[in-house]
Amino acid sequence: MEKTFTIGTRGSELALWQANHIKDRLAEFGYQAELKVIKTQGDHIQHLRLDKLEGKGFFTKELEEELLSGSIDIAVHSHKDLPTTNPPGLIIAAVSEREDPSELLLILKDCVDTKKKLALKHNAIVGTSSNRRKSQLLALRPDLEIEDLRGNINTRIQKLRDENYDAIMIAKAGVERIQIDLSEFHIEVINPTEIVPAPAQGVLAVQINENNEELKEILKKINVEAVQEAIAVERKVLNLFDGGCHLPLGCYCRFENGQFEVWTAMAQTSNHFPDRVFMSAKSTEGLAEKIFDIYTNKERKLPGSVFISRDIDENSYLSKALKKHNITLEGESLIRIYPIINRLDPFILKHVDWIFFNSKNGIENFFSLEPRLSKKTKFAVVGRGSEAMLKQYGREVSYTGQDEGIDTEEIGRAFAAMNPNTTVLFPCAKGSYRTIQSQMTEDIKVIDLPVYETVLADDVSKTNADVLIFTSPSNVDAYFANNLIDPGQKVISIGYSTGKKLEEYGVSYTLPYSPDEIGLAEAVFALSL
Repeated sequence: MEKTFTIGTRGSELALWQANHIKDRLAEFGYQAELKVIKTQGDHIQHLRLDKLEGKGFFTKELEEELLSGSIDIAVHSHKDLPTTNPPGLIIAAVSEREDPSELLLILKDCVDTKKKLALKHNAIVGTSSNRRKSQLLALRPDLEIEDLRGNINTRIQKLRDENYDAIMIAKAGVERIQIDLSEFHIEVINPTEIVPAPAQGVLAVQINENNEELKEILKKINVEAVQEAIAVERKVLNLFDGGCHLPLGCYCRFENGQFEVWTAMAQTSNHFPDRVFMSAKSTEGLAEKIFDIYTNKERKLPGSVFISRDIDENSYLSKALKKHNITLEGESLIRIYPIINRLDPFILKHVDWIFFNSKNGIENFFSLEPRLSKKTKFAVVGRGSEAMLKQYGREVSYTGQDEGIDTEEIGRAFAAMNPNTTVLFPCAKGSYRTIQSQMTEDIKVIDLPVYETVLADDVSKTNADVLIFTSPSNVDAYFANNLIDPGQKVISIGYSTGKKLEEYGVSYTLPYSPDEIGLAEAVFALSL
């Protein structure tokens, strides 16, 4: 008779779903299993913050003890809850496919302000017990009040229903697994490149006794090697910092376009502004160690000053990220923007399916014309900065090209593939490069609508900043009309179009992953490598 394996699990609805998922995966290969519910320290103690609990394995220790004693054969964990080293005698024999590692911000509908970042009203109270989430939330919205939140997913959501908080932050993966109805809340999905998730977030770990050779071979059949390789980088970073759940560290690795891309965010404490690092490499070999070295190498020299070719608020994300390291930031636009039309054709607006903005200037000049739009009209933007500005005009974004990175051609191709047989209006600058428009397929009707023109400033002064950030091709033309780059000065380009213009002047540059202030902070930080 075939042996029935015993799977140990916590007793929450999510933990039971996870254990049953592994049970079902084993059944696909003809192996039977039963569940045994085990309470952990984290389940018993609900009144303390996570960083006040003893040790690192407060959601896993009791399951591991049962494994070692032989009373269960398998323990199923949320991988992010596991310490980075196994107890002697235990191994992770398999990992699951990865659910979406994004964060969800659930907001009471009367606490929503779509004109603000994250759609939260000013001074909103947000519930989370994660120091990682707290530090990154406060970096984006320093006005928020963060309060402790414990309990399983259902308990946390009920506390929001009871209006103990204005909003709570939870992992999207858990919600998707148990399919909770969240229709009563406003939901903001936060991309893992914006708020970096916990290492291995969205992945299940299958833990067994290292001497169980039979089970090792069986579990190879359900192991997802691609996920295993990616989260090994994330977990190694956490291990090098000797961190657990209380450490304000997020790390997210994925394989895209032949590269491993890794985002890391770490703060000294939950109240400190996090430093962010983005790296990409063909192989994961040594990648975690390189990330660790960036954060800990005392010999690494950061730039002393940065110039950006646009006006910059001292309270902006980039300003705060640089100020933390005593890097001075000077911002000045080198171009002047002038509107070129004073009315919009209502017939055209009535028949467009999408309005696609590739700059903040396009948004400002378009809405200054007070357009009357059809309710069916949807909006697309290139990056998070334009998305935030569009929200200030009370408009929701249906497509953000952020997931495709900074390559505007790739953004255009991805948008066209998802939206065939549509009419797309592009409010733009007179004489713009039309990079995104050029990627539209034949079945898509493109309407170019120049709404502004740029005029170069005269006699632009040279800057002695260590790093120069150029935000548009016109700003490049304005600067290099009378100036050159000094030896030692480094240049960052927002976008490929701006980069191509820099190439015309023979200027080398680097590209941030994302064309927003988070991406720029990452790029400046990486220049010291």
